[in-house]
Amino acid sequence: MQTLLARRLVLASVLSLCAATAFGQATATKKDKEFEPTVGQEGKDVVWVPTSQALVNRMLDLAKVTANDTHYDLGSGDGRTVITAAKRGAQAYGVEFNPNMVALSRKNAQKEGVTEKAHFIQGDIFETDFSKATVITLFLLPELNVKLRPKILDMKPGTRVVSNSFTMGDWQADRTENVSEKQGCTAYCTAYLWIVPAKAEGRWKTPDGDLTLKQTYQKVTGTLNSGGKSTAVNGTLNGDQITLDAGGTQYTAKVSGDSMSGSKAGGGSFSATKIGS
Repeated sequence: MQTLLARRLVLASVLSLCAATAFGQATATKKDKEFEPTVGQEGKDVVWVPTSQALVNRMLDLAKVTANDTHYDLGSGDGRTVITAAKRGAQAYGVEFNPNMVALSRKNAQKEGVTEKAHFIQGDIFETDFSKATVITLFLLPELNVKLRPKILDMKPGTRVVSNSFTMGDWQADRTENVSEKQGCTAYCTAYLWIVPAKAEGRWKTPDGDLTLKQTYQKVTGTLNSGGKSTAVNGTLNGDQITLDAGGTQYTAKVSGDSMSGSKAGGGSFSATKIGS
């Protein structure tokens, strides 16, 4: 009887040990299994669709990313755009709401050997400070781009912004490029580039008269008033560089806050001081 009882106790102990081992192995397997994102998975603001590597390359080419840049990818997904920018020498930051995607991005950056330059922030793109960026990349819906637009327009003039496939509302892109299927892109293959313009709207005092400008993003219109004569003015901004045409006379200048300095076509310098809004 005692022998039978002892056998039962040993058997119960062995079965318990086996069950514990199996549970431990299952838990370890589940823990060790790498997160795999799926196309179309829900995110905070948009579903996840990866940007083709061919378009990533073109977007960063459009922005002319170099080692001198600080790059932010808003909604960085699996980290491919950040990693590519880091390989070009930029200090690159990805902002991503999904913590699993952030962890995956960090693993991918480690595999590619760019952890010193590729950084990932788990957070909300609308609450993150990206003001130090010189380049921003996006793959968001148009209404989200428009929601971000005021913050972007307040950034340093010359900041380059590139979006995959979606526009910025009535802010027209400075340049648009497409990547073909033959070049490696089959869906969402358009890159839009904007360059943040300086703020030039207002009234300016110049040696040639009083200049009044109205600004719509990178486009300016206005009048130059001198000696009782009013001349129509049209111009464009490329970052902090402004080009104006006043009745056939060309002016080129750099906008620095409340002053402009540059040159007038045909010789001579040009300067202006802001005197009102």
